Amino acid sequence: MNHIFSILTGTGAKRNLTGKLGMAVHGCAALVALAVIYTTTIVYVDLYAMMVVFLSAMLALLFLNVSAGPKGRKDRPSILDWGLVLASLAVGIYFFIESQRIVERITLLFPLETPDLLAASVLLALTIEATRRTVGFGLTSVVLVFVVYNLWGHGLPGALGFREVSYNHFLDIMMFTSDGLFGVPLRVAATYAFLFVMFGTFLSKAGGAEFFYNLSSALAGRRTGGPAKIAVISSGLYGTMSGSPTSDVVTTGSVTIPIMQRLGYSKPLSGSVEVAASTGGSLLPPVMGSAAFIMAEYTGIEYREIAIAGIVPALLYFLCVYAQVHLRSQKLGLKGLSKEETPPLRGTLKNGGLFILPLVALSAALLMGYSPTYVAVVATAVVLLVSMVRRSTRMGPKAIWNALALTTLRMVSVVAACAAAGLVIGGISMTGLGGKFADLVYLLAGNSAFLALLISAVLAIILGMGMPTPSAFILAAVLVGPTLLGMDFSVLQTNMFILYFAVLSAMTPPVAVAAFAASAIADARPLEIATGAVKLAITAFIVPFAFVYGEGLLMVGNWTEIAVSCLSAVVGVLLLSIAVEGFWRQRLSTLPRLGFGLAGLLFITPSWWAVALAVVFVTLAIVGTPHLRLHRQKLLA
Repeated sequence: MNHIFSILTGTGAKRNLTGKLGMAVHGCAALVALAVIYTTTIVYVDLYAMMVVFLSAMLALLFLNVSAGPKGRKDRPSILDWGLVLASLAVGIYFFIESQRIVERITLLFPLETPDLLAASVLLALTIEATRRTVGFGLTSVVLVFVVYNLWGHGLPGALGFREVSYNHFLDIMMFTSDGLFGVPLRVAATYAFLFVMFGTFLSKAGGAEFFYNLSSALAGRRTGGPAKIAVISSGLYGTMSGSPTSDVVTTGSVTIPIMQRLGYSKPLSGSVEVAASTGGSLLPPVMGSAAFIMAEYTGIEYREIAIAGIVPALLYFLCVYAQVHLRSQKLGLKGLSKEETPPLRGTLKNGGLFILPLVALSAALLMGYSPTYVAVVATAVVLLVSMVRRSTRMGPKAIWNALALTTLRMVSVVAACAAAGLVIGGISMTGLGGKFADLVYLLAGNSAFLALLISAVLAIILGMGMPTPSAFILAAVLVGPTLLGMDFSVLQTNMFILYFAVLSAMTPPVAVAAFAASAIADARPLEIATGAVKLAITAFIVPFAFVYGEGLLMVGNWTEIAVSCLSAVVGVLLLSIAVEGFWRQRLSTLPRLGFGLAGLLFITPSWWAVALAVVFVTLAIVGTPHLRLHRQKLLA
């Protein structure tokens, strides 16, 4: 009984397939990557047909590479797995053959045929099982709740009820239109997100990840709190390529966490630093993770505009983490690395400086207005060219083939989550639940925009606790986005606000997935790591409220407003960091901390009266702290 329960509620174990089967799966994964490149950049194919084939292939690879439960076999698939693989391929072939008829038919007017219903039912079941294996019970339960609600929710009283939806109607919308399974999330996973993950994989395999770590070490390794600062910089740089807080923690944390612990950082603190930095990587332009691509597709805002808007908030995020790491290290007396342990900056740039070029090319192509698909392919091509300069980094045919296969396998869980999110979005649209939820938010918040924002932030965090960032973002955007738009916030402000809290859910207790990943490396309790990470990144929970009340932080408006907003926010972040750590040259008592904290909040608030009041609080905090008052008198003298 316990075994069955663990299978139903836990994720599957990743397999390490070897031998002929491993080679075959590896080859198929590489071919999928080549097919994605071909269909997105070289030849035009029908979008529905492309996504059907893509989903079918990814589901087959998923069932081969992920077991049914946490204790499943890791060396080879079971008979059940092979059956699911065959079912995935069979429904994919059927939908592909019938794709022309499906695209041309009029939804709900032309009845579905019996084979259509059978294939759609099988695909629905396969998607739910794939979600359970890769994401776990959180998102799977949400999907099941919405399926049940769609089919039987018409019997509910009051506003929750709706006109009856038959099973055929349900399948018609979910499987045979672009409003359900094959909607925006899966479309993004099959195009932009896939290609940017490919870029990050190629850059890492060519030696880019090692270069960015060495660069971080050369820049900050010997400073106070050097190892933690290395983690902040390297995790941020790697995170903007990977777009996944969890994978960033596993990749960079396996190096940075042991170094921090060796130099005196406690186990929870070392994990907290890595989690805070890795989570911020998903907010750092130019890539920002797959959720930002979904935002672009869903809202119609150019990805270039989203990336530009994300620059200042992301830099404020990392300024907060870096400043707190510095203050904490001073408070605890933690030193940096020795000269022998840090690589020289000149040598680092000489050996790997060319790896900066792919990021420059990516950023330049975005600013020039090229599509994200084109940008990702160009950036990957630049990685390959850069890798050819030195023999040690050169990627031959085998390395390229392996990187293509790894890209596909990394996308397996993302595809499952995006497909599941499509099912939920289709259910919300079909029942009109989005409008009803907006009415509920209006009822709770009344005329208070701040309360509506607070409810939206909490919802995005709660959704993110049980599902990946892309799914959390799109569901929160569908449910509360209309409410915020109705309060005169712009589309960019609204969706950037939701995006931030969807990303922050990765480190927010109690279900902080990035903290769980770090706990295995740091040998510390996940909740303790998550709490510490939230403290280090406290600014990230405040800045979104600032940019929805003033767009200067999103680089919108005239340059004077933007400059004043950014400068004020920088001062506010530094003051908040001092208040949170309770340290500046020496430990601070409660009243000065309170003064610095209030001043920090006011500086981040974009208004002249708030800045004036903040100056008063800073003055009172300095006057109330003896060593700071003495230092000020020396400066004046």
